[in-house]
Parts: sequence; C-alpha cells; structure tokens
Amino acid sequence: MKKQLLILPSIFFLLILLVFFYLLMIDRNPSELPSTLLDKNVPKFETESLLKEERFVSSEVFGKEITLVNFFATWCKPCRDEHNYIKRFSNQEGIKVIGINYKDNTQKAIGWLKELGNPYSHVAVDKKGRIAIDWGVYGIPETFIINSKGIIKYRQAGPVTKKIYKKINLIISKIE
Repeated sequence: MKKQLLILPSIFFLLILLVFFYLLMIDRNPSELPSTLLDKNVPKFETESLLKEERFVSSEVFGKEITLVNFFATWCKPCRDEHNYIKRFSNQEGIKVIGINYKDNTQKAIGWLKELGNPYSHVAVDKKGRIAIDWGVYGIPETFIINSKGIIKYRQAGPVTKKIYKKINLIISKIE
C-alpha cells in the first residue's frame, strides 16, 4: 500500500521535470515581444512638436514614404547608445526618421538633440505616454518601420545595435 502511495507523487514530479526541460529546450527569445500592430495602420494621433511651432498630426506624416519611428528619452541610457545608429538611418536615401520623445523634459530633449545631433525630420512629444500605449510600447527605446502605405512592418523592442541595424536595413530593402 505504501509503495502505491509513492508512485503517484513520483509520476507527478517526473511530469513537472519534463515540462521544465521542455521549456528550457525550445527555441524562444524572451527579448522578442509580440506586437499586435504588425501589418496594421499606424495609430492616429495629434500632439505638439518638439522643435517646430506646429502640431504633429500622424495622418499628415505617415503613409508617404518608408518611415522609421523611434521612441526615445534623454533619461534613457540605451537611447543614447543607439543614437548613432538612428543618425545613420537619417542619412540613408528614401527613409524618413521620426522621433517620439517619451515622458521627457522638453528643454532637456532639445539640448540632448543639439548635443548629439538631430536625426529626426519631426519629433512628436508624448508627455503622458499615451502615444506609446497606443503603439504598444513596452519600454523605450523602441523602433518601428512603417511602409509607404502607413502600415507597421517591423518592431524593435530595445536599443538598435550593430546587429539590429543590419537587420533593419535588410527589412527596409525588402519593404515595398
């Protein structure tokens, strides 16, 4: 009778071990976060512009050419680290680079762009983080690629590194 009572917990323990080993063995990347916006239109929004005396209206900016959208802030160390790669994109033919300044001090953001260089053709201000929520941003920096029809084709959660820069360039070269 005692042996039969030990068999059930042993089987249960083995099943739990199998589940853990399976989870360790499958090929998954925890840094790849799914986006519900892929292959969907850019969220419509209107906000103030950081560097221009005009309103930033998304429907007027997106949907005309391939656009890279970068959520950034001055207080974000990885944003500073990726800034040179964002500047490289802005120097490429056929790509418009838009910045969205996330929950930041306006004067610090203007100074930061003067110090590091401004790769953005427009910079939208997201003081309360509402735009980031609409885009499904988990944390900054995050970068999106939008095609010429205003459809989100790629999302990069985390900073753009040398490897990611090459990957994004390859994706851009395949976008219509």
